Amino acid sequence: MQTHETKGMLLGFMGVLMFSLTLPFTRIAVAELNPYFVTFGRSSLGGLCALLLFVFTKPQRPTSSQLLRLSVMALGVVYGFPLFVSLAMTTLPSAHGGIVLGVLPLATAVVSALRFHERPSHMFWCSAVVGSLLVIIYAYINGSGGLVSEDGLLFLAVLSAAIGYSEGGKLSEDMSSVEVISWALVLTLPLNLFLTYQCMDVDLRTVSTAARVSFVYVGLISMYVGFFFWYRGLALGGVARVGQVQLLQPFLTLVGAYFLLDEAITAMNVGFALCVLAVVVLGKKTRAK
Repeated sequence: MQTHETKGMLLGFMGVLMFSLTLPFTRIAVAELNPYFVTFGRSSLGGLCALLLFVFTKPQRPTSSQLLRLSVMALGVVYGFPLFVSLAMTTLPSAHGGIVLGVLPLATAVVSALRFHERPSHMFWCSAVVGSLLVIIYAYINGSGGLVSEDGLLFLAVLSAAIGYSEGGKLSEDMSSVEVISWALVLTLPLNLFLTYQCMDVDLRTVSTAARVSFVYVGLISMYVGFFFWYRGLALGGVARVGQVQLLQPFLTLVGAYFLLDEAITAMNVGFALCVLAVVVLGKKTRAK
């Protein structure tokens, strides 16, 4: 059990590390591309890669119950989260967005506990609440001196991701993590290709290399490869517990924003990062009921 939990935490961290660059790269992409095009285009790109994989692996078709869960998951991680994030990143700095998304661990834990009757310990809930409060306070102090209207889009993104992550984590107990995200992308590929075409309002040859690279990153890594690690981690370590690793994501995003967008890292950033790291360690050591 301990080995599985440790491996799950490691895989979850690798997934979060990949996801942590999503906001900086999205910010770069939507500076030149339609946010709706970025949303549906990234899902289309990931879906084409998944379809190519299926040509060689020929996976077993999902059951009717799995199809239902895949549909719920797709609404969260294929449509909801990418769309709300892309819209928010048209005006907000990626660092601000990254900190607001720090409430995702608590949302994931709550959704999984309600949906799948998981029973984390009281100490786990305390660590999740404290960690989430830390990132909200950080957003208030270091963002704009308060929560702005675009934060509403980010909170909707949090809710969408929490639902998708919970469903995907449970699906990974019966299917491989590769199949989970691949089926979600393949099943929605026809619609995504149509919507991508409808939202294409600029010649991609006229946009900068940085925008094209950013678009490819969110399509291949954020939309596809990162989920391989993330969902397997959730399946091995438990949805609620491994979800706490997401507390690190805002601060990994800050580092990414520093290198990609030249956004500053202050002493306050480091202080809050250390506090969140302490909460994650506490959560990992907490045993479920």
